[in-house]
Amino acid sequence: MIDTITEMMPFIVLVPLIAGPICALLPGRGLPWALATISASVAFVLAAMTLGAVFHGETLRYAFGDWAPPIGIEYRVDAANAFVALLITGMAAILLPWGKALVDDEVPERQGSFYGLFLIALAGLLGITLTGDVFNVFVFLEISSLATYGLIAHGRDRRALLAAFRYLVMGTVGATFLLIGIAFMYILTGSLNMVDLAERLPVGEGSRALQVGLGFIVVGLSIKLALFPLHHWLPNAYTYAPTLISTFLAATATKVALYVMLRFIFDIFGPAYSFMALPLSTGFMVLALAGMFAGSWLAIFQNNLKRMLAYSSVAQVGYMVLGVSLVTVAGLMAAFLHLFNHGLMKAALFASAGLILYRTGSLRMDALRGIGRQMPWTLTAFALAGVSLVGVPPTAGFISKWYLISAAIEADQLWLVVLILVTSLMALIYIARIIEIVWLQPRPEGAPVVKEVPWGLLVPVWMLVAANFYFGIDTRLTVGAASAAAQALTGGAPLP
Repeated sequence: MIDTITEMMPFIVLVPLIAGPICALLPGRGLPWALATISASVAFVLAAMTLGAVFHGETLRYAFGDWAPPIGIEYRVDAANAFVALLITGMAAILLPWGKALVDDEVPERQGSFYGLFLIALAGLLGITLTGDVFNVFVFLEISSLATYGLIAHGRDRRALLAAFRYLVMGTVGATFLLIGIAFMYILTGSLNMVDLAERLPVGEGSRALQVGLGFIVVGLSIKLALFPLHHWLPNAYTYAPTLISTFLAATATKVALYVMLRFIFDIFGPAYSFMALPLSTGFMVLALAGMFAGSWLAIFQNNLKRMLAYSSVAQVGYMVLGVSLVTVAGLMAAFLHLFNHGLMKAALFASAGLILYRTGSLRMDALRGIGRQMPWTLTAFALAGVSLVGVPPTAGFISKWYLISAAIEADQLWLVVLILVTSLMALIYIARIIEIVWLQPRPEGAPVVKEVPWGLLVPVWMLVAANFYFGIDTRLTVGAASAAAQALTGGAPLP
């Protein structure tokens, strides 16, 4: 069975990668959407099978063309990247069927190229996640990024073009920094395979070139991660992209960047070197806390619902990086757990916002007054997903923060517990502000009556909401997979 799954593993990437160009050639609306949906669903099934195979500590390795690494390129999958791949493919498989009506409304033309770019972006994210070759990480990063720039530019607001251009500039800087760091590693070792690099890197010799390479890689991936203050591309990109794209990116893109950073720091360079060669622990902690407070503070004062959720994502990235900064297995596990749970929360929130935009044509706060009475199912879904974002039990968001707080206590950083609680209350403020506007304020005089969206659009959103509560009650999959992911990156050894 393991051998069969290993042979099928490359198709997680190949299916959407091959289907993408075919989508771009298909006419009309129905055929491209159907092919994209089927491709994402197949990738999800394969990713779920792969996670099941590595859940208890196994590692699957597939050498392309039977060329053994380090000469050949391989996919190397353990619990860490299988967990991330499940999130990516799961979000695509849920959101593509849900988003058809919204894409028809926001992107009435060129849907073949739109869905083709979506599949290429999906394949790029999966390739980044599954590959065991650092240069392939860069290649797939560029594939994913170039497709994403085009997808954001499909937004019907003209500001989408400027948002895509700003993301292109920042993304190019981040990718260049990553490539320079990889070049330093190659010069020092003559290898690009992750396992081989971990054995050959001169981590005990005080190499300045290796230290500089690590610095370039961390900065480049921090841009892709939208770690404060390198987050400026994110608010506009999420705000002006088509709803399907902003929802998918919010649930997946920054999580992939975090995973890659963790793979470099813990698996290739090793935590003993990474956190001694550079002050990563202190730097991550300072930037994470700054992002948690700044993102939450800016979210409170936004007048656009999508923009509010975008700044909230900056704050939530801070929670993930805060777990990493503790340099403990418990902190790393909390980071992986929040990586997955935040994907569920933000997908539900952005999807709900998309339904509001679909009916009202606007996400400005003054246009949303009293709309809760006219779209009760949509706004209830938004409120419940917001409860998970705040971290109220029994939600997935509560589980994330519980494990993060437990990791802070284990590391004797009790003061972090206070700051986590304070920023959670700040999240409560901006979520409560939306609830007050849509439910408690009267509808403006002369405002058009808005109807609830069809059940075909509501059911996937409520599935995401239900997942937020299910994984807040039954944590065997999420906590088990996060624990296995942390063990995979650390090898079960205590961290320095």
